Amino acid sequence: MTDTILNPADPPARQIEKLLTISRVLMRRVEQITDDGGAAYAQFQRAAMLEDQVRERTRELERALDLLNASNAALEQANREIDRARQNLADAIETVQEGFALFGPDDVLVMSNSRFCVHLTDVRPHLTPGLTFSEYIALVSRSADLELPEGETPEAWAVQRLRRHMDQHVIFNVRMRWDHWVQVSEHRTADGGTVVLQTDVTDLIRLERQEMGRLLDDQERLVRATLDHINQGVAIFDRSQRLVGWNARLGLLLALPMVRMRVGAEFEALFDGLARQFRFGEGMTAERLTAWVDGRQGRPPLTFELRRDRGLILDVFAQEMPDKGFLFSFTDVTAERRAVEDMARAKETLEARVVERTLDLEDALAQAERANASRSRFVAAASHDLLQPLSAAKLFLSSVSGSEVPPQVAEVVGKAQNALHSVEGILAALLDISRLESGKAAVSVVPVRMGQLLRQLSDEFAPVAAAKGLELTFRPCEAVVLSDAQYLRRILQNLIGNALRYTDRGRVLVAARTRGRMLRLEVWDTGPGIPEEEQENIFKEFHRVAARASASEGLGLGLAIVERAAALLGHPLGLSSRPGRGTVFLLQVPLADPSLVAEPPSPGMAPPGDVEGRIALLVENDAEVRRAMVLLLEKWGVAVIEASSGEEALALIEDLGILPDAVIADQHLGAGMSGLALVSRLQARAPGLPARLISADRGEALAEAARAAGAGLLRKPVDPVALRGFLADPSVGRTTTKGP
Repeated sequence: MTDTILNPADPPARQIEKLLTISRVLMRRVEQITDDGGAAYAQFQRAAMLEDQVRERTRELERALDLLNASNAALEQANREIDRARQNLADAIETVQEGFALFGPDDVLVMSNSRFCVHLTDVRPHLTPGLTFSEYIALVSRSADLELPEGETPEAWAVQRLRRHMDQHVIFNVRMRWDHWVQVSEHRTADGGTVVLQTDVTDLIRLERQEMGRLLDDQERLVRATLDHINQGVAIFDRSQRLVGWNARLGLLLALPMVRMRVGAEFEALFDGLARQFRFGEGMTAERLTAWVDGRQGRPPLTFELRRDRGLILDVFAQEMPDKGFLFSFTDVTAERRAVEDMARAKETLEARVVERTLDLEDALAQAERANASRSRFVAAASHDLLQPLSAAKLFLSSVSGSEVPPQVAEVVGKAQNALHSVEGILAALLDISRLESGKAAVSVVPVRMGQLLRQLSDEFAPVAAAKGLELTFRPCEAVVLSDAQYLRRILQNLIGNALRYTDRGRVLVAARTRGRMLRLEVWDTGPGIPEEEQENIFKEFHRVAARASASEGLGLGLAIVERAAALLGHPLGLSSRPGRGTVFLLQVPLADPSLVAEPPSPGMAPPGDVEGRIALLVENDAEVRRAMVLLLEKWGVAVIEASSGEEALALIEDLGILPDAVIADQHLGAGMSGLALVSRLQARAPGLPARLISADRGEALAEAARAAGAGLLRKPVDPVALRGFLADPSVGRTTTKGP
């Protein structure tokens, strides 16, 4: 059989030799053949290309063989390393002092050491790779070496064990035959497999039992020593109502003979003479005690008293124990009961004395209340009497135009107006203090828009700050709070005014910050600060830290009003100050739901405008105040119909046969008709007739009554700007001037 040209089975050297031979033969044949058309050269060219391809394929084959040889060598090395690692792992787990088994992610046994299930001799032969975890549990549950808990079947134990296998971490103790104990724990591997460890804890369990027994012996001795040294008599009975423990104090308290005090004595025999020696306290009888000891109706904790004729009183407490036994404790409370009786007698005596003293205190309190009421009435009356001439003075000064008098007189008029303004502030503070202290201040807590209030305060205090060269800053805030608008404004006015008064340079900052459901209002200043020892005193009446402050700057009532008003509203007030650095006052106000507050009403008072030609009815019983107001109104070009009482005003209207454009009436007109009654009479004739009451009364009741009657309220001393604003309102002048 002849060889083929190339045999793949030949070694590479043989194949190369054959290819070279073929190449030489082809070269000779090409040289011998002549071809005029160039065919011989083409064949030669193809032969050369074929030789190049053969050479390239040969090199690729050599590289592939090299790679194959290297791969085979690496594979052999890897197999050797795997075998070595497997052997190392087997040797390592074999050296572990615990039973070790590894189950793969599919719960199939991968390997285990010789200590795994060493106590389960009938399970050991089946521990071969490929055993599933459920099969392993089934073998263990049926093992003769496993001691199952009392009343538990192998099937139930296997189900419970497989359920625990689903947990991430498992650890429990298993009891084996011959009182051996094994602790089993499972741990998850990174790939989802399970490592099961079995630790022999027999020695630990036995040592724990010994320690427990020794502890119980020690506890028994401790209990015995405790019972012998406590002041109570104690008797302990088992579930069969037999005595198992007692102390010497029991025999002394119950006067029981020693022959009865023995282990095993029955309750009935031990306490046979109990009913003859003692009387049961209220709510307890011998039959009820016997029923409790019998236990058929349960044994809830029981407390009662035993009394002996010669005066001994025992407090008895009985309770059931976990083993259905029970115990009694007897405490001698004779001294305590006697003390209680003595205290009861003393209490009766003390109550009689307290009643006597209470009557004395009630008399003193009534006198104090009368004195306080008298003081409040005096302050209110005095303030009202002072406000009358003050109002007249302000009106007279307002009627003096700066362009009509020399500059020196205008300066004096301005200083007089400033002085009257200070007096007005002092009187207002006195009235506020009087009303807050009398407890008659009424508050109306409603949603208040802080944005509008802060803008008003900014406009009010900006000129004061500018006059002192201070920077006054109001942080914008559009929150809505629950408060009384009048008192909240008064608090902030006093705090801001106080900060501007005592700050010589720097700035005053008014800010509002939300804190949960509260809005914290803050007034910061860069003033001299308040020493810590003075921080409580500044809220007292007529107390000022800066002695340099003059009476024109106030009497020290501002912060007293702030504290009382904040307490009345329930707004927490705080203070923080650093001497030389400044002070901050903090006021916390509850936030309100913005949707609950109504849109701000349109202004009821137009800015001062043209009032010339208006007809005003002025009713004032004080001649000086009436004269001053007439001068001011006539200077504005208002025609005034003046009267000193309501009756006189009605008569004038009847005689003149016209109705005024507006009514300005004092509320308190003497013994006759009040200003409110007069306004009601006039509005009955001309509904919608614009009217303003004038009064020094700062109570909310009058303001409510004025609003209900459709009339506003101007408080004395009357502010000329507010008065002109009322007369300039477009609604004034719409009323017909026809006769009644």
